[in-house]
Amino acid sequence: MTPPADVETAVACAHRRGWALVLAATARVARDLDLAEECVQEAYAAALVSWARDGIPDNPEAWLTTAAKRRAMDAVRREQTFRSKLPLLVEPEETEDEVAIDEPVEPTAVEPEDVVPDERLRLIFMCCHPALAQEAQLALTLRLVCGMTTADIARALLVSEPTMAARMTRAKKKISAARIPFRLPGAAELPDRLRAVLGVIHLLFTAGHTAPSGASLVRTDLVDQSLRLARMLRELMPDEREVRGLLALLLVTDARRATRVDADGRLLRLEDQDRSLWDRSAMAEAHDLIVDGLRGGRPGRYVLQAAIASLYAEAPSYDETDWPQIVTLYDELLSLWPSPVVALNRTVAVSMVAGPAQALAEVAELEKDSRLARYHYLPAVKADLLQRLGRSEEASLAYRQALELTGNDAEREFLAERLTGLHRA
Repeated sequence: MTPPADVETAVACAHRRGWALVLAATARVARDLDLAEECVQEAYAAALVSWARDGIPDNPEAWLTTAAKRRAMDAVRREQTFRSKLPLLVEPEETEDEVAIDEPVEPTAVEPEDVVPDERLRLIFMCCHPALAQEAQLALTLRLVCGMTTADIARALLVSEPTMAARMTRAKKKISAARIPFRLPGAAELPDRLRAVLGVIHLLFTAGHTAPSGASLVRTDLVDQSLRLARMLRELMPDEREVRGLLALLLVTDARRATRVDADGRLLRLEDQDRSLWDRSAMAEAHDLIVDGLRGGRPGRYVLQAAIASLYAEAPSYDETDWPQIVTLYDELLSLWPSPVVALNRTVAVSMVAGPAQALAEVAELEKDSRLARYHYLPAVKADLLQRLGRSEEASLAYRQALELTGNDAEREFLAERLTGLHRA
């Protein structure tokens, strides 16, 4: 018998490393996302019992994949048997797009597996079906492919957890009711799904760079996974400027990973980080990608974000950052992608150019946007600006509001320390 604690650790590790791969393999058998997810969950539950009795296998992911696929095949056979034994009184007409479970897919000149060779990336393209709303594509993919919890996805997309759960349920129902074919897209279909795929990889990185919940500031598994996906996407679509822009954004942002917390795990502000420890090779690679992305017309959203992040990273010090240029780039980004989060990030640069009072006035306007009602960085930025203006009581209130909305322990500790320091002052 294997100790229960060892089994739970092994299952948790296999979930973190292998969930997406196990789901992708199972989905190809089940041809149905709900069924595939159910079978994978059952496989992980079975592992808790089987591994305690028989020992932890040498290859846990392979064990889980086999167990989940067997469950999926059994379910498919049962469904086929039911359909053959109990024919419907009125057979519904099949649409041209409909693919039956027991009906072979016509081969194409280039097999989808050859177009998108990575299992996880194939599943992301598969889930980003244009028939679904983009938010539904993002939520489903982050949940099914990346294994993120509904609560963390809700935080990432700035909505409540019940709202996000309802959206995912509606998306799954639409897939089922509309008989959206669960198949790999061909090469000609990839560009239509690229925007959503880029959004998924970016949100996955964001959730790893600063975990929405938990004790650690960074979830290295999500960061590394998103970087790997971005590199594979660039190999797949090397001529897409936004693909290069996304990879550059991830590289230059992650270059600071080693300095974002101190030896005790406490969060460090950008101005307090040791720039000599930043990953210069990653920054240089990002710089080259940004230069390529800025050529040939108006840059896209990810190229501009990467350029902003690069200006922060390449400055000799925080005070020597080219703040006017950053504001200019934010203005360009907002004209292309009018996001309230981008507008909030811009206020930090505005405070360094025009002063905290001007930035605070812009934050006050953003407080009217309901999309930021659950975004903890809004009251955190407000608190910092108020503190710089000497308005301590209002800053204290804003820090408390930020604390109530923050789920990450490292960020909560940082905000609590700021609040305590304010009280002492």
